[in-house]
Amino acid sequence: MSNVSDRVDAALEWSVLGSFTRVGSAVRRRLDHWARLEGPRLAGRVVVLTGATSGLGLEAARTFARLGATVELLARNPAKAEATCAALRHETGHAAISFTVADTGDLVALRRAAGELLARHRAIDVLIHNAGALDDVRQTSPQGLELTVASQVVGPCLLTALLLPALRAAAPSRVLWVSSGGMYSEPLAVDRLEMSAADYDGTTAYARAKRAQVTLVEQWAERLRADRIVVHAMHPGWADTPGVARSLPTFRRIVGPLLRTPADGADTLIWLAVDDGAPLATSGGFWHDRRARPIHRLASTRRSDTPEERARLWRWVVERGGLAP
Repeated sequence: MSNVSDRVDAALEWSVLGSFTRVGSAVRRRLDHWARLEGPRLAGRVVVLTGATSGLGLEAARTFARLGATVELLARNPAKAEATCAALRHETGHAAISFTVADTGDLVALRRAAGELLARHRAIDVLIHNAGALDDVRQTSPQGLELTVASQVVGPCLLTALLLPALRAAAPSRVLWVSSGGMYSEPLAVDRLEMSAADYDGTTAYARAKRAQVTLVEQWAERLRADRIVVHAMHPGWADTPGVARSLPTFRRIVGPLLRTPADGADTLIWLAVDDGAPLATSGGFWHDRRARPIHRLASTRRSDTPEERARLWRWVVERGGLAP
């Protein structure tokens, strides 16, 4: 990248508003000359993604189908998943789009779904963890975990572990996590991941789960390096999705004109799944607008990110998810 584009990018990143809104993606697309993602680039590849019946996940699924991938949606609502698959087949003219039913917060359902996926696919090229709602009211998973952390931290780790045979068979393969810029506000604190009903705040619970995600991505990357499975996280900025409209109506009303389109929000996720250059050259990155970003902006969160706390997080997930350590 040129010095000019680096300086402009740094200024946008410093401002937050300039980086996370549609301003950031519009400027960076021109400065960095983003390559168009088109043609049968994913022909012969299998992409499994969660949270694909609306928002960024739906946009990504649509693009993967257009690029020729075999697309597998993991969704909790079978009627909605079937309707989504039918609409995508009609829109793209691509037949290889199907779904498996599971809630990412239900560990038993995930084990069943993983078995179904492994029975259908010897190799999986890309696994994308995109599902993740911001809930105002505390809920629990069928296994008794707080639902945000179950569906966005423990469940995705379990699904990754269960699908490792197919990911290894497709190597070099990819595991991608959709995180959030909201995680910048929260430290790494394992004891505070599961919020009680008395102090529950949906926005805080969501941000803490996203902080855990980016930490786990770095740990997964190290563990899977020898298998040639790359692991990355990304954040989409502020995109105008049904989830934002439902969970953050005031924020949407204030920032609405500056929100990114779902296509803009999903661009880096799609690029990480498709491009065979930078995304495969490294592992464990946290990306926004096709550039790797630091995982800390605040000294307080950086201080919390100790080797001891990282080890505690891994043990916590292993114990609750029933993973092999």
